[in-house]
Amino acid sequence: MKSTAILLLAITGLLAACSTTRDGQMQTTPGNRTPVAYNTIVNCPVYDGMKKTSIVLAQTTAGNEVQVTDTINAYFVRVRLDKDGQTKVGYMDRRCFGERGNK
Repeated sequence: MKSTAILLLAITGLLAACSTTRDGQMQTTPGNRTPVAYNTIVNCPVYDGMKKTSIVLAQTTAGNEVQVTDTINAYFVRVRLDKDGQTKVGYMDRRCFGERGNK
């Protein structure tokens, strides 16, 4: 009976330690997530997904300014742009920005 109680006490302690670590990791402040304005260097579509076969939400032309809100992966960035009086949020190919957009 004593060994069962000790085992349960040890398991409870381990679970408490794991949840404390997890909660501590969740409380860390994220990095600067302010959108950064970039100008496109070529004509590029803004997609509703991260595939070239996704629906095109808007078409940008060279020199258009978009706000990069997140660098999703090696190929796409999440952007926000104003087009025809509406704000569109979608994904653009990183190559639309040249060297500066590849950070």
